[in-house]
Amino acid sequence: MLLHRLLPIVLAAMMLAPLPATAREFILMQSTTSTQNSGLFDHLLPIFSQKTGIDVRVVAVGTGQAIRNAQNGDGDILFVHSRPSEEKFVADGYGLSRQDVMYNDFVIVGPADDPAGIAGLTDVTAALSEIATARAIFASRGDDSGTHKAELRLWSAAETDPFIGLGSWYRETGSGMGATLNIAVGMGAYALTDRATWIAFGNKRDHRIVVEGDPRLFNQYGIIVVNPEKHSAVKADLAQQFVDWVVSEDGQQAIAAYKVEGQQLFFPNAQ
Repeated sequence: MLLHRLLPIVLAAMMLAPLPATAREFILMQSTTSTQNSGLFDHLLPIFSQKTGIDVRVVAVGTGQAIRNAQNGDGDILFVHSRPSEEKFVADGYGLSRQDVMYNDFVIVGPADDPAGIAGLTDVTAALSEIATARAIFASRGDDSGTHKAELRLWSAAETDPFIGLGSWYRETGSGMGATLNIAVGMGAYALTDRATWIAFGNKRDHRIVVEGDPRLFNQYGIIVVNPEKHSAVKADLAQQFVDWVVSEDGQQAIAAYKVEGQQLFFPNAQ
């Protein structure tokens, strides 16, 4: 009898209780350690989320792994920096279209004693040749990232095969940009890095930029919505909202506004 008397009261309380808050919509973005390590996303994504109510969750890996993840349907957006690989991703039907977003450049960093004698060079292939000739330690990411792909293209342009010395002067870390820089600093090694990660990097010690300014060090970033026809779970509509925003005047201004120690890290160039 007590249960019968309490039941109407319980039902009334349930009807008056506030409904649970609806979970915020989110998209998953496959991107690079360089954009993550630089702090750009910590600046950029809250602006977008506040404007739209859409959260962006980032998986930060090398470009090669990010592309493989997106091909497997583990993501709604691809935001990386290896244009040939990005264009192939779209041509193979995995992405809807590719758009330029921003750029910066690569630099070679090295120890103060500069054992290869390359400080001040603006010809990156000449610098790499000198590193190989001197057998000065070079720390490569070795992870199929956009930076690693760019590095291999530069070794090829220098007509130098670094793998001949693999395990002696040429060391593959298999790690992201921040970890590779830590290893390079610890070993007194040279390394190729994007400038944004280097500026934001906190463990420079006596390492400094030794080679910069070669047009071949240009570093373009592109963005692609993953094709929902390949993977039905892709949130293409929400993903497109992020793409539209990041290439809009507001998004481009937000990218340009991000600075570390007074230095702009990325330069918007969406068409």
